[in-house]
Amino acid sequence: AYLMGHGRPPAPVEDLVNTVKTFLLMAGMTALLMLIGELVGGQSGMMIALVMAGVMNLGSWWFSDRIVLAMYSAKIVTEDEAPELVGIVRELTQRAGMPMPRVAIIPEETPNAFATGRNPENAVVAATAGLLRILDRDELAGVMAHELAHVKNRDTLISTVAATMAGAIAMVARMGLFFGGS
Repeated sequence: AYLMGHGRPPAPVEDLVNTVKTFLLMAGMTALLMLIGELVGGQSGMMIALVMAGVMNLGSWWFSDRIVLAMYSAKIVTEDEAPELVGIVRELTQRAGMPMPRVAIIPEETPNAFATGRNPENAVVAATAGLLRILDRDELAGVMAHELAHVKNRDTLISTVAATMAGAIAMVARMGLFFGGS
């Protein structure tokens, strides 16, 4: 509702709570990865897992937007290339008092949209070509408002960090199987 011009903006306390939740998620996932590393390789495995967790946390923090865009072959677009989509996002961000994120189109027919980035200043909102074809302006504005709410609440960072750490845990488990673990 807030992004559509109704209601009040989230309090700064909510931003702090979201930052603390992200930190706790990263710390918890790091501890889990270290535990798995210790089970697989003892003290050395735990240290390797700690280094791997640090690299993955930093990588997902700083490069989450680029990683996700590359995975989907998304193309950043300008207002000249996609005037309706960029115009909708610009209008919504102005109403919400948010910085303008980059806007991307994914060359797929499956209707979908997502947001990514470590914070509102480095965010990207994306929609598939199929979604843009089937929605009218109001429906598209609703989808983009939903994605911008994820940006504003920093959900994008939390989901990226969780996915990165889950991938790291799976990688350590595979390494354990490769080296004769059970």
